[in-house]
Amino acid sequence: MPVAQSASNVWIASGVRTPFAKVDGPLASYDAIELSAPVVKAMLARGAKPDFAVWGTVIPNLTWSNLAREVLLDAGADPTIPAFSTIMACSTSMIGAIEASGMIDGRGRDLALVGGVESMSRVQIGLSVALSDWIREFQGAKTGGQRLRALGALNLKDVRLFIPKVANRVTGLSMGEHTEITAKEWGLTRADQDAVAFASHQGAVKGWEEGFFDDLVIPIGGAKRDTIPRKDSTLEKLAKLGPAFDKTSGKGTLTAGNSSPLTDGAAAIWVGSEAGMARLPSETPKVKIVDHEVTSIDLRHEGLLMAPAYGVPRMLARNGMTYADISLWEIHEAFAAQVLSHIAAWESAKFLSEKAGVTAPMGEFPRERMNPYGGSLALGHPFGATGARILSQAVKELAARPKGERAIVSICADGGQGTMMLLESA
Repeated sequence: MPVAQSASNVWIASGVRTPFAKVDGPLASYDAIELSAPVVKAMLARGAKPDFAVWGTVIPNLTWSNLAREVLLDAGADPTIPAFSTIMACSTSMIGAIEASGMIDGRGRDLALVGGVESMSRVQIGLSVALSDWIREFQGAKTGGQRLRALGALNLKDVRLFIPKVANRVTGLSMGEHTEITAKEWGLTRADQDAVAFASHQGAVKGWEEGFFDDLVIPIGGAKRDTIPRKDSTLEKLAKLGPAFDKTSGKGTLTAGNSSPLTDGAAAIWVGSEAGMARLPSETPKVKIVDHEVTSIDLRHEGLLMAPAYGVPRMLARNGMTYADISLWEIHEAFAAQVLSHIAAWESAKFLSEKAGVTAPMGEFPRERMNPYGGSLALGHPFGATGARILSQAVKELAARPKGERAIVSICADGGQGTMMLLESA
């Protein structure tokens, strides 16, 4: 029996997203499905019927188990389209794109709809596991005596609610607390972090003023554009903000201004073969996927968000490239300090050789090629949607450039992991 062969070229095409808004802002009334369905409707209206779909979110909801399927059904998609959900912290919709690229085979799987969402304003609060166990036992009691015994076994310490936190389970520290440690280890200054944040806002405002985001963002409710980018941001204003995570040592450098905000939003992209791309409108920006990387590190002995510091140079090295060969860098900005720590590692010959295992010289990192239309610090960071947002942005930027130019998209994720992709205009 013949074995299915992978498509020779896999492409990625830009999609659409909702505006991104801070938690408890204009998108606060929408849950994950309600944020996602309009995006999927818009994708189907502009494109074609996908052969399968991948969708993800980071914060779980007990109301559904397969978010992807529920989103497609609510969006009115053909119910014969298979759909599965995925999750990898902040890399969720990017790992979805990587998964989809491996499933594209040119034999009936030519086009995938991929995306993700986060409704930070509609986080479901649950019961402690111990209290859930007790309730199940009490409900299962058949007699009054059994119910009395169950009541006597109730431990009042277990009567509490579980509220999901933006913290790592293994260490108990939040992303910001981890990044404060990394900032101190790499000697990153507050001024440099604020400069990254300021540039991000400038780029995002420029993108909106120039119309770059007009065909990438669809309105939902009363929201028509991102609410987070600040045209009035200045280095002086950023410098006045107090530490957000290390408030006691006097050495904290991460603030609300140089850290990405909790955000609501949904985003989607297309992944497909050449035949799949042919189903989309001819004006849809698309580029080739050259390579991808998924990296994990030991978060107990390395910065929690440092995986791309290892993964990016490894991916470049195996493709015989240096930093200078990449004309566009789209780097997720969870924190300005995380971006700066990656750059510091990429420019350290010692780190590259002793930790990343890359001996080939990579050169100086070209900061002027990074996030030209802003990043997560200014646009926002809905965990499950960020990958699709960054990829769509990178694809649109790269597709407008001459054939053969390349881009790298890099996302760090909780758990000491990260995803990276090498793209090429064609």
